[in-house]
Amino acid sequence: MECVVHRIRLREAAEHERFEKWVREVDYAACPQLPSVVSFSVHRVSLAADAPVHYFEVIQVTSQAAFAADAAGDVFRGLEAEFGTMAEVVDELAGERVGAGYAAG
Repeated sequence: MECVVHRIRLREAAEHERFEKWVREVDYAACPQLPSVVSFSVHRVSLAADAPVHYFEVIQVTSQAAFAADAAGDVFRGLEAEFGTMAEVVDELAGERVGAGYAAG
């Protein structure tokens, strides 16, 4: 399993409520339409207007190739267009998990 992490900066920090509502109601809801996505979560870092990063998202995917194929589709492109009106990805990290990892459970 592979993981993608995006650091996100809002275009207008004051729009954090709109962005978070969109994440909860639209972004998360679209995940079942993206077969490569195993899990997805967005995390708030700071709401300060001058923060270099306001959020980060963690996307676990079946593979980078499968995720790239999903990213080329209409669902993802629609999400990306809406996202772009509110925020920008500052940078991206991607990698493959070492071993099984740990999860309480």
